[in-house]
Amino acid sequence: MSDFDFDTLAVRAGQVRSQFGEHGEAIYLSSSFVFENAAQAAARFSGEAPGMVYARFTNPTVNMLQERLAALEGGERCVATASGMSAILATVMALMQAGDHIVASRSIFGATQQLFSNIIGKFAVATTFVDATNLDAYRASLTPKTKLIFVETPSNPLTEIVDIAGLAQIAKDAGVLLVVDNCFCTPALQKPLELGADIVIHSATKYLDGQGRVLGGAVVGNDALMDEVFKYLRTAGPTLSPFNAWVILKGVETLRIRMDAQSAAALELARWLEAQPQVARVHYPGLESHPQHALAMRQQKSGGAIVSFEVKGGRDAAWRVVDSTKVISITANLGDTKTTITHPASTTHGRISAEARAASGITEGLLRIAVGLESVEDLKADLQRGLGG
Repeated sequence: MSDFDFDTLAVRAGQVRSQFGEHGEAIYLSSSFVFENAAQAAARFSGEAPGMVYARFTNPTVNMLQERLAALEGGERCVATASGMSAILATVMALMQAGDHIVASRSIFGATQQLFSNIIGKFAVATTFVDATNLDAYRASLTPKTKLIFVETPSNPLTEIVDIAGLAQIAKDAGVLLVVDNCFCTPALQKPLELGADIVIHSATKYLDGQGRVLGGAVVGNDALMDEVFKYLRTAGPTLSPFNAWVILKGVETLRIRMDAQSAAALELARWLEAQPQVARVHYPGLESHPQHALAMRQQKSGGAIVSFEVKGGRDAAWRVVDSTKVISITANLGDTKTTITHPASTTHGRISAEARAASGITEGLLRIAVGLESVEDLKADLQRGLGG
């Protein structure tokens, strides 16, 4: 279905109907699948014949989601996983070995920093963290052992923008892979593969589902790379359940509509926050004041739905804003139709050291809002209470 527009792919790509001709995608809740004979079983297990084998690595509902996400990102193949973090883990474990080296943006999700530093590091895979926006820093950190560069753009939570095309050229020249976490934008707003990236990572828990219902992850790239990721998933088993795949399939159907509406609301809220005297700074790529605004508008269709802002008065003032909310949900999740707020220094980035937080720009006064679909006026009023209004 590669010739169809995005919205058609979001609704139709990957769907396979059973003998019953169901209109909606079916949920195949089965741990295993039956073979017609011993020869067919052997052929499927060996990969010589297509078909379902065991739900740890083959399931019709999961396959439909994988094909849909690959089509939306413009990749050859997708491997779905149990969560966004398992998607990152599967990618690294499948493509790297002891002695290899990663260059990563310093401005990535706290759990991703923990994964690279404290878990992957146990297996003698080293990671160098660099300034997200400084292409020269990536280039200077490459070594003969570097196998991949990993970035988020926009970053979590400061919405820093990485020049994907520029970094892709650096990676290509060095013979290393560029992996982009596209969680904040989704393919509705940004397509890293078209800009030269090799692999796209998703926490499908976020905007792909869009309603905070289930966990899921995805890795998208070319057939050869995804075959390695699939081999890891088949053996290690960080598997996406058929039910979660079905929920995410239904969420993807409204992806662009939601992203457009939430991005428009985020821009309005960001402009309002900039005008509040209690706010020291607003981080949002759609604002002209954002340092990488021009770059963001070149590689994204809009600024996205994440707004971070720094409150004067540090942690006490930030927590006062959080605790004063009555509409906005106090939770670290994002990508929901319901607006959420969190204090990154004590939640999403609370497990990394104070020095690492400082290096990443995570101040005690920083708050992150993931804008949902409520009335923007109600969101403003909800924040105004804690901002001293």
